[in-house]
Amino acid sequence: MNQTHNRRHYFFSAFFSSLFFAFFVFFLPKNSLAFPIYAQQAYENPREANGRIVCANCHLAQKPVEFEAPSSVLPDSIFETEVKIPYNLSAKQILGNGQKGGLNVGAVVLLPDGFKLAPKSRLNDELKAKTKGVYITPYSPTKENILVVGPIAGEKNQTIIFPLLSPNPKTQKNIFFAKYPIYIGANRGRGQVYPTGEKTNNNLFTSIAAGKIQEIKTVEKNTEITIESTTGEVKTQLIPKEVDLVVKTNEVIRQDQPLTINPNVGGFGQTEVELVLQDPARIYGYTAFCFSIILSQAMFVFKKKQYQKVQLAEQNF
Repeated sequence: MNQTHNRRHYFFSAFFSSLFFAFFVFFLPKNSLAFPIYAQQAYENPREANGRIVCANCHLAQKPVEFEAPSSVLPDSIFETEVKIPYNLSAKQILGNGQKGGLNVGAVVLLPDGFKLAPKSRLNDELKAKTKGVYITPYSPTKENILVVGPIAGEKNQTIIFPLLSPNPKTQKNIFFAKYPIYIGANRGRGQVYPTGEKTNNNLFTSIAAGKIQEIKTVEKNTEITIESTTGEVKTQLIPKEVDLVVKTNEVIRQDQPLTINPNVGGFGQTEVELVLQDPARIYGYTAFCFSIILSQAMFVFKKKQYQKVQLAEQNF
């Protein structure tokens, strides 16, 4: 009887454990070891004091990025911005598992205080269609004005649409009608350095010593290079085996000489633009001023024509 009870207990324990594991794996959100998780975990603010966006600490190659936005917006209005991440679609990168695949992309947009991601309930059908499948989130619960997206497939997302909502100075006393900067950063491909300082397999590996290469062999997931240094000391260096070597056995090398090709085909870029939060009263005033100028100039012309007619009538008389 006890054995039957124990078997049932074991069966139900194993069943519910498996069910819980499946729920955890497939339904609960998982941290991805990629942008922007690293930045969110390591930095309270993604823009450093010197103006550099922290993604450049891991994505070492410099690449272009473009940002399109209106020059001015009205308060409490929805407007569309575009982050463009150009790169060669035929390029392939080394993935974390050692295989080669397409590049992923990611972006961060640092907005002025008060600006934030537009709620879906206020988006029109066109904007909903443009942003479908792209999940943009605030950088943190306390920084709704900083938006991040990625990593997402680069083949379909070389242009990422950010629908934004402008603040209203009439209801937000710390917001003013003025010109504000927007800072943008975008990466394509994997980084070369983890936040811990370790190199990824998407990197250029150099020699740790000067000397002669005695042996090159494969050890599990790595390529082991044995170097006899100029002092007679034998050193071994491990390199991910998926990275192509540019050296061979019996070759004499110097310290810090590249041992592999540079597999990185991606990189990071940042830019900035200025945006004016425009007061509607100023637009109305400017329109009225322009209309008054046009009207006064027209009246001068009419008056001049009338004077010419009087002059002509006096001469004929």
